[in-house]
Amino acid sequence: MIESAILYLFLGAFAGVGAGLFGIGGGLIIVPVLIFTFTAQGMPQAVVTHAALATSLATIVLTSISSVIAHHRRGGVRFEILKPLSVGIALGATSGALVADTLTGRTLQLMLGCFATAMSVYMALDIKPKRATSLPRVPELSGVGVFIGGASSLFGIGGGTLTVPYLTYRGVEMRQAVGTSAACGLPIAFFAASSYIFAGLDAQDMPQYSLGYIYMPAFIFVGTASSQFAKLGAKWAHSLPQKRLKQIFALFLLAIGSRFLLINLLGG
Repeated sequence: MIESAILYLFLGAFAGVGAGLFGIGGGLIIVPVLIFTFTAQGMPQAVVTHAALATSLATIVLTSISSVIAHHRRGGVRFEILKPLSVGIALGATSGALVADTLTGRTLQLMLGCFATAMSVYMALDIKPKRATSLPRVPELSGVGVFIGGASSLFGIGGGTLTVPYLTYRGVEMRQAVGTSAACGLPIAFFAASSYIFAGLDAQDMPQYSLGYIYMPAFIFVGTASSQFAKLGAKWAHSLPQKRLKQIFALFLLAIGSRFLLINLLGG
């Protein structure tokens, strides 16, 4: 148990630093590594991926609270945008978790592999959407919220990789897009994690100390470390070469995405 706790603390620190450095949610790091870690620890394959997704989202609840407070203090949260987005997010995040419960771990890993690969291309090319001339209206925000919440729930992420580009494209200033996206991470993680708890209550293969699909030891140690080390990553972001760091992280995502695709498509 001590070895596992140390491993989870290290993973949380790594995810927190990565989130702070690259301005993304730690889920893109936490989910793949938890899948490999849970597999190595002998967790049944039937629940490995679901547990990794649920546990990642639960840790995001912790890390997003401090992030939202910090952005709000700096005037970075656009509440008139956040409110309609959150309505759609609640529906999408809840639905996404319930849909994930019906999918096999293999299918979820294939989807995660495709998403990680796509994100690696996005980061490597440093794609920046052009700004629109008008802000989005309430119906559009609610509809987009359903998509962002659903996708985030399926991939175990806080949604920043989807929300920030969308808000920037729709004319929101970058600082406020990042702050509002951070605020969106809280309802995404809360509704998705809650739904994974409900969906996993009858999961027979989850190990001891689990709450639904959330594996509590990993949640506690990863969440604690990631919330603390995200501050260090944010500090380093101002002194290290961002472009080169994003290219390196893009290679990491490409390797992760390719591995999931190869394992599940070719059985290699």
